[in-house]
Amino acid sequence: MYYNTQKINLNSKIEVNRVEEFLRGFALKYEDVDYTLIIEEEGEIIATCSKKNNIVKCFAVSEDHQGQGISNILITDITNKLFEEGIYHNFIFTKPSNNFLFQGLGYKVIVDTDKVSLLEAGNKNIHSELKNIKKSYELKDEEQYAALIMNCNPFTLGHKYIVKKAAMDNKNVIIFVVEEEKSSFPFQVRFQLIKDGVKEFNNVTVIPGGNYIISSATFPNYFLRKDDDILKEYTKIDGNVFGKYFCKELNITKRYVGSEPYCNVTNTYNETLREVLPKYGVKVEIIERCEIENKAISASRVRELLKEDRLEEVRELVPLTTYEFLTSSLGKDIIEKLKLRDLPH
Repeated sequence: MYYNTQKINLNSKIEVNRVEEFLRGFALKYEDVDYTLIIEEEGEIIATCSKKNNIVKCFAVSEDHQGQGISNILITDITNKLFEEGIYHNFIFTKPSNNFLFQGLGYKVIVDTDKVSLLEAGNKNIHSELKNIKKSYELKDEEQYAALIMNCNPFTLGHKYIVKKAAMDNKNVIIFVVEEEKSSFPFQVRFQLIKDGVKEFNNVTVIPGGNYIISSATFPNYFLRKDDDILKEYTKIDGNVFGKYFCKELNITKRYVGSEPYCNVTNTYNETLREVLPKYGVKVEIIERCEIENKAISASRVRELLKEDRLEEVRELVPLTTYEFLTSSLGKDIIEKLKLRDLPH
């Protein structure tokens, strides 16, 4: 039998509810998508697949219709949609039991846990990305590196404190900057603030994080700030990607993270890193947060002060380079957007 895919209207509550109900039968959540296809038989959904940007997700085929080529139809049509959008490299989140389906369609497993697998396909892969990083930043095979992964929304004295600790204790330090555009301060701004803020440390290299470091592909909960039953699996995915590929290829032997007194998502992430990275010969150093007046310095605290126009208090929490940016025209524009976020719509 030949099956046709249908695009659903994501603005239709009725259509969305039908997909949600179908996916519940597979213990899958339907959320954070920008395109969804379904296949129906006699008015009932028998298969579905969605995407968000370059991530394919929410894939399911009813048990009675497996082995009929439906997976191929769904993935072909989703891939065509990606191509239409100019996306030629994509990821899939799925259950490990589905790996063989996607491997048959040209996908390669990056890592998997007991409950979740991350695969990729297209004109790029994690190995080529790491080779490009080594070449572009002249990282040496014979050298060992310590690493930090930072979002810095924006870069604070708390962030600088951890960088300084790593720079003092290690010959070479890499800072990977989270590239995902889901922060108040755009990536290019965050990247430059970090570079400017750590210039005094001549053994620190600042590198864009790319698609594989705390991105929507490896760790969506970092941005959704959800503490749910799948959180642990996502932290395992991210931690294993870093250990299995980044640490091995770039000779990273130590990872620095800041303690987290406020956010359970980040706490869970730190715990997972302590479980996962030693398996790859990587030591995890958790550094106590820098404090002022018995309060940990945090980017979220800086943002709250900015919303309230308390720039003089912000001055005490950020390096001079960050403060100078915040008082620039571009910095003021970002602060105004921060304030607008809290206004009623």
